[in-house]
Amino acid sequence: MTRINFQNPAYLARGNARQRRAYRALQSLGVFRILRAYTPILDGTIPLGIDIRGSDLDIICAARDLDAFARAVTDAFGARPGFHIQREVVKGIESVIANFDYGGFPIEIFGQPKPAREQNAYRHMLVEARLLEIGGERARRAIRKMKRAGLKTEPAFARYFNLQGDPYEELLRLSRLTARELRTTLRR
Repeated sequence: MTRINFQNPAYLARGNARQRRAYRALQSLGVFRILRAYTPILDGTIPLGIDIRGSDLDIICAARDLDAFARAVTDAFGARPGFHIQREVVKGIESVIANFDYGGFPIEIFGQPKPAREQNAYRHMLVEARLLEIGGERARRAIRKMKRAGLKTEPAFARYFNLQGDPYEELLRLSRLTARELRTTLRR
């Protein structure tokens, strides 16, 4: 399977119907252009094609200056329906989280003073993509079913792939493995 460059949202334009809708909404909103200084990356279940009804568009950003980031997000999107912004400590890192609705999607913009490619959410998504390559359509269907039953994404992956311990930490551990090591670990 061809690896997707998740750092460039253009892959969505060639994806499934929901991914194409998401791409049009994000392009219309201009979020990648507006937040370009914060290296935004679309993260989560929609890029992986395991989204369910109500799944949001998660955009992670690198924001060294959280005050400036919060102002930029509020200036750009503060008038959108359902807009709400807050500061929160996530896994020991102060973060800014904004939520609003646009184009039929709930949108979440998340900023941390850490490169987006190094944030846990992105690392989770990359290893989840690798796991889906291994598990194929069967894994994709089973994970969607678990999500529809109320399980969050990372616990659903942990259950399907029989991962022990904290699902979030286990996925981070797996994200450091080579393809061979990942397959060997899953066979155990």
